[in-house]
Order: sequence, then structure tokens, then C-alpha cells
Amino acid sequence: RPVRDHAARIDGKETMAKIILALALAAQALVPTRTALKSVNVRANARSEMTMGTDGGVVLIGVAADSGCGKSTFMRRLTGIFGGTNVGPLGGGFDNGGWETNTLVSDTTTVICLDDYHLNDRGGRKVTGRTALDLAENNFDLMYEQLKELKAGNAIKKPIYNHVNGTLDTPEEITPTQIVIVEGLHPMADPRVRELLDFSLYLDITDDVKFAWKIQRDMVERGHSLESIQQSIEARKPDFDAFVAPQRGDADVVIQVLPTDLIPDEKEGKVLKVKFIQKEGKDNFYPAYLFDEGSTIEWTPCGKKLTCSYPGIKFAYGPDEFLGNDVTVLEMDGKFDNLQELIYVESHLSNTATKFYGELTQQMIKMGDSPGSDNGTGFFQTLASLKIREFYEKLSGVEVEVEAPAKVAA
Repeated sequence: RPVRDHAARIDGKETMAKIILALALAAQALVPTRTALKSVNVRANARSEMTMGTDGGVVLIGVAADSGCGKSTFMRRLTGIFGGTNVGPLGGGFDNGGWETNTLVSDTTTVICLDDYHLNDRGGRKVTGRTALDLAENNFDLMYEQLKELKAGNAIKKPIYNHVNGTLDTPEEITPTQIVIVEGLHPMADPRVRELLDFSLYLDITDDVKFAWKIQRDMVERGHSLESIQQSIEARKPDFDAFVAPQRGDADVVIQVLPTDLIPDEKEGKVLKVKFIQKEGKDNFYPAYLFDEGSTIEWTPCGKKLTCSYPGIKFAYGPDEFLGNDVTVLEMDGKFDNLQELIYVESHLSNTATKFYGELTQQMIKMGDSPGSDNGTGFFQTLASLKIREFYEKLSGVEVEVEAPAKVAA
């Protein structure tokens, strides 16, 4: 199996300090990493480059997760890895003279929210008595037909679900870019839609962590009672378990967020154990690994090269089985104290799909203020973004050009 190994070993504090300083300067300067799409065979404009991929040249990526589980942050990480300019809501958004839209676009990526395919508006669901998680409340026939058109390189008139007032608004025109990302509750629920996806990912926040996060948001920040929060979660859980959770078994990658094992009875969800579950046998995808491919490893890296306060950090790696699939699992439990020192961890990982030494660390530093950037959620979302970029390049034959910071490249 082909292996991309960008790992290198750091010998001595002086070398470590120089590399960390170079990465810090690159991130602090906030000089955008120049990213462009380039055909590996010919130079062409964006439209002709697009036709070089599969079908109509569009690579279709599906991201599944419940609401409040980090999809928006992951979308920012993923679109940032692909680069592109003019990133923002389609048509500029309501606040900029456009319309209320859920679609985000750049010159390279389009992100479509699958809530737009709700069958009924909020009032209609009150009549049917079903939640939006129920498959019967989603128009999968239209979703399939329109995503098939986008993948063929054709424009569509997509409906809009207005989250502000719960209505179905006037459809908007979507012209596909090279990468189209569909995110929401059900990107893999319908077998026809699932077959269209080139790559799929599931953000799996376990019940204990969801509960801790919801308490933090709704009780601590909004003044809701514990009883009302419990009722809200319990009312939603049967439909979630029936219609959303089963997609985990179909995903190519699952990022699973669990309570930490490092602090007994930790209930606040502030320290997390996160698993990066990679399905074996996916074409054009080579699982990332720690130290020695195929081995089973536990690693506690805290020491002179990685600053760790209580409760520390622990990594693990090895083969496993997940929902009937053979998988490779990377695991991180704990929090980073200093993102600049993440280069030490990155140097022990292989098949990370980075284009230059330290790119994973640089991307983490760039989004250092985003949720999860000090733990495994941000770490593995960034790794997933790099792996999806690599997958896109292999599938489409289009190279995403990245200019490494001069000091790191040197």
C-alpha cells in the first residue's frame, strides 16, 4: 500500500525551537497560504479543470452530524484546506443584500445544508407530528435528483429551508464548483444519495458529551432547568437513534467524541477522548497511523518536548472493528497546552496527507481560537480535512497547490 510519510524526528531542543518559531511566525503573520487548483495534466481554467474529475468533474463529499456537534467548525477547517477566495454565503447573504441562505461558496467549494430538503416547513411538521430527523420529513427524491445533476456539472434550483422563521423559501440557483460538500442529518441515509458520495464522514458526539455540552449552553449560559434539558434530549433521542446514528456504519471516517478516561467521573465535557476511525479498503484513502503501521500502540508524550498540565495527554493507535467494518483507529485523550508544540506529535504520525512538514500544526494554529482547537476534535477534524484533500487529488487528477512558508520549507 502506498505510504506518504511526512514524519520526521526532531533531535535536540534547538532544532525544535527553530521549527516552532517558524510555524508561530507563519501563523501570527496570517499571511494566507497560497492555495490553487491545478490539473496534473494540463493548465486550464476552473471550468475545464472541473471536467477532469469523475462524472461531471465534481467530487461530492458528505458530512453527517446532529445539530450542535461541530459541523460549522469542521466546514471552516475543510474549506480552508482547499483554499479558494470569495468565501461566504451564496448571493452575499441576507445581511448583504442577498437572501436567507444556508449555502456557503468559494471559487473552489460549495457547501450545501441538507436541511434545505425538509419536506415540510415548521408548521407542517406540527401537523404531521414528526421531527426533522424522521426520514419521512425529508425529500430524498429531490435530494438525489439534484445532487446527481450537480455531480454531472449541471446547475440546479435548490429549495431553501429558512431556519429563522421555519419556512420553505424561494429556491436558489447552485452552480457546482470542483468540490461540493453536503452536510446535515442524512447525507448517507438514502442509498441512492449514499452511492453518489465520493467520500463520507460522520461527526459522532456520544450521549454523555452531548448532555454535558447542552447543560453548559442551556443551563449555565441560558438559564434553562436541568429537567427541561433532560426532557429535550430524551424527546429527540429515539428519532436520532433510528434515523441518524445508523449512518456511522456507512461513513468512510468517523470522528467520535467521548468523555475522558484521564479524570474519573468528569461530567463537564471539558476534557475529551476523541477517536479517528478510518474504514479499511477505501480506494484512494490510506489511513493515518502512529509510529508503526498495523501495530497496537499507547503513547504518553508528555515530557520535555510537549507541555502538558493535568490530566496530561494520551494517544493510542491500532486496528479494530467498528459496526461490522474493519477500521484503523487513532485516539487522543486530553488537551494541548501549547499548539505550537503540536509539531512534536505531528512528527510521529504518518500518512497525514500534509504537503510540507508542519502543515497540520500550522492549520491548527491558524484556527487556534475555534472550538476544539486544544483537543482531539480540532486535531482530528484538521487531519480529516488533509486526508479529504488528498483523496480529492487522487480521484480527480487535480492538484491542490500549496505554497509552504519559506522558513518551514527551508
